[in-house]
Amino acid sequence: MRLWHQSIITKLPRQQLLGQHRELAALRGNGWGRKHATVDYVFDHSPYKLYQFHVIVINEMKRRGYHPNEKWLNPNYRGIHCEPYQKLSPCPLTNPIYPEHDQAYLNDCLSNLKTKGIIIS
Repeated sequence: MRLWHQSIITKLPRQQLLGQHRELAALRGNGWGRKHATVDYVFDHSPYKLYQFHVIVINEMKRRGYHPNEKWLNPNYRGIHCEPYQKLSPCPLTNPIYPEHDQAYLNDCLSNLKTKGIIIS
């Protein structure tokens, strides 16, 4: 699992964009709090931040003509196999959403994509 740096979401190829949606759905659902070295930092923040990040991905999917389930646009929704939050408190939208998504993280993401033959400038 990996969250791509938010600045490259609009440049991701189809496979990576749709994979990002699946990973976000898993993290928002029963994957919340389950340790994974690459994304552990998200658990240090409110789940609302994950929702904010997911909205960026959903908006890009819609821009490309995909039809993600609109239920994901509800911050309390956690998928069909997970009880929703009763009331998830909003938090301010920051840029980047996750402070861990700094220049070094962007470079790591670009390097990771490059190993897959994907060059994003």
